[in-house]
Amino acid sequence: MVAKINIPRYTSKDVPIMLGSMLILTFIINYFLFDVYFSELDVFVWSTVITFIILVPTFLSYGIIAVSLRNRFPDDAQTARRLSICISVFLLLSAVIIALLLMGYEAVHFLGYQLSEEDYTHCYFAAAIMNVFLTFLNEGVAQFERYKTTLVETEQLKKEYLQSQLLGLKSQMNPHFLFNSLNTLSSLIHEDSDKAEDFLDHMSKVYRYLLRNNEDPLVSLQTEVDMVQSYYFLLKKRHCEALTMEIDIPRQFLDTEIPPLTLQMLIENIVNQNTLTKSEPINILISVINGQIQISHNVQPKLYGSKENEEAIDNIANKFRLLTQKEIEITELPDKRVILLPLMEQKELSTT
Repeated sequence: MVAKINIPRYTSKDVPIMLGSMLILTFIINYFLFDVYFSELDVFVWSTVITFIILVPTFLSYGIIAVSLRNRFPDDAQTARRLSICISVFLLLSAVIIALLLMGYEAVHFLGYQLSEEDYTHCYFAAAIMNVFLTFLNEGVAQFERYKTTLVETEQLKKEYLQSQLLGLKSQMNPHFLFNSLNTLSSLIHEDSDKAEDFLDHMSKVYRYLLRNNEDPLVSLQTEVDMVQSYYFLLKKRHCEALTMEIDIPRQFLDTEIPPLTLQMLIENIVNQNTLTKSEPINILISVINGQIQISHNVQPKLYGSKENEEAIDNIANKFRLLTQKEIEITELPDKRVILLPLMEQKELSTT
């Protein structure tokens, strides 16, 4: 079995750029080295083939250096510095490689070549100009490809947020949810007007959050937690002792950010996927572990799951993947499920 060699690539156009540029440089160098380069076929063929074979690995080695420097200086603000280092290194290497090429040709008497200072000067300047041109060309292609990737990711992210908004609306405008909420409110009005007013206040907070914040890419964890507490208040009035939720998040994490409706959709998923009874309640814990928000709960699955609940998890996973290039972690145990979500700073969103 032949092992596959994985050569770092600066752009998806590395191969056509390499073939075209190295062939042009081959023609230029051989034109300076051999007076009969374009007039004698055997000289043209042999010198072109050998020089091209030597220049291709050189291009690949330059590409490895360029990729390494890009990994070392990835920020846009570091582009000028990175390109300056690239060009300086390439010009130095070109001086050495051109010297070795010409001395090698003279040493083996390749097509009768004899080294001259003039040949070296002409070939080096040709290589230097090509290096500078290719450096800026590759950087331009890379920037354009990143721009296209960003457009695709932005459109995908918009799609996921629209899907999130649709799922949120479907859950909150669900006839059962509305009926249960209004039925609870009606009962409270007759029993205790103060509790009814409190219930209505929490209900309005949930809907206000849905309408205002779901268009934003991120909201503070504090904002999301406040909404979830109102949502839990509505659920608690319905399920009473069959549902409990505890939020244990240190204050220093409340300024971090999260896609809106993330926690609400997860809690809804938990409630819809599990059987809730007074004797066997569902207990939800929202906390922060190692810089990630953790949602854990005991599992009492219903016989039939909902497709919409699966869509909610997929939607959340897609949003985090697009925003952070990270996957959410879901650990399924026989009697427990744990979900880990990355938390984000505002500056992290600006670099994605």
